Amino acid sequence: MSYHILVTGGAGYLGSTMVPALLQAGHKVTVLDNFMFRQTSLNHCCHDPNFSVVKGDIRIERVMAPLLKKADIIIPLAALVGAPLCNLDPVGATTINHDAITLMIRLLSPQQLVLMPTTNSAYGSGDKDNFCTEESPLRPISQYAIEKVGIEKELMQRENAISFRLATVFGMSPRMRIDLLVNDFTYRAVNDRFVVLFESHFKRNYVHVRDVTRLFLHAIDHFETMRGEIYNFGLSDANVSKKELCTIIQQQLPEFVVIDAPVGKDPDQRNYIVSNAKIEAAGCKAQISLQEGIAELLKGYTMLKNSRYGNV
Repeated sequence: MSYHILVTGGAGYLGSTMVPALLQAGHKVTVLDNFMFRQTSLNHCCHDPNFSVVKGDIRIERVMAPLLKKADIIIPLAALVGAPLCNLDPVGATTINHDAITLMIRLLSPQQLVLMPTTNSAYGSGDKDNFCTEESPLRPISQYAIEKVGIEKELMQRENAISFRLATVFGMSPRMRIDLLVNDFTYRAVNDRFVVLFESHFKRNYVHVRDVTRLFLHAIDHFETMRGEIYNFGLSDANVSKKELCTIIQQQLPEFVVIDAPVGKDPDQRNYIVSNAKIEAAGCKAQISLQEGIAELLKGYTMLKNSRYGNV
């Protein structure tokens, strides 16, 4: 079945991988993005008559209202993502990550479907065993996680909504993000040949960007059985520590040196093991391994380097 889907922030890291797949599946897709990073990540979609793009701000009602009116499904990807960016612009983070989504929820009809990416960073440090299911208490640490938790509570008051608590995403995308942990460590391995780890035993869960696309396609096809629920989504065999992640990278780049700092704290105090059993029981399991993702990052970093202020 074909739907008209509105993807906010569709030119970003997740969206630039997801939007082409939605089009290929036969859906009509409208992207709303402010193109704050001057990205050209959806150029290859412009030939498709089912693709529309609007440059605008999700916080402005006169921009959002007419686009929402035409949509069967809304995938709100637009956000200031991650603690560092939110710390840089805390007012913008609140208005984009919280207030704009509240506005969206208010403008929606009960019949419209919402597939919302939230974050499993909301678990903070888990329980005494650091193990988290969808029923575990939420202990968000960063502004980003706190506001995602608040929005999830508002969203789940709607019948036609699903919240996906995504693991830390990795892998190549047309709109690349090097700052995400696997992407970052692999970039350092390629370019610096070393990394210094603080609190290297801290664990978290990971998921490939293309698996996130598969998740949303699965949810569209199985919305009736999945709606009204919250799902963790990550690789069940990738609840690994930072030190373990570096060891996996070393399998492909043996010259990568890892220094375990004896003092100091990681500013990101997340430390948890996440269960993905619920989403796997719903028929969607993450498939792309850390090893496969690192291999593709090594290819990608052959073509990509941050050298704006350097001569090499």
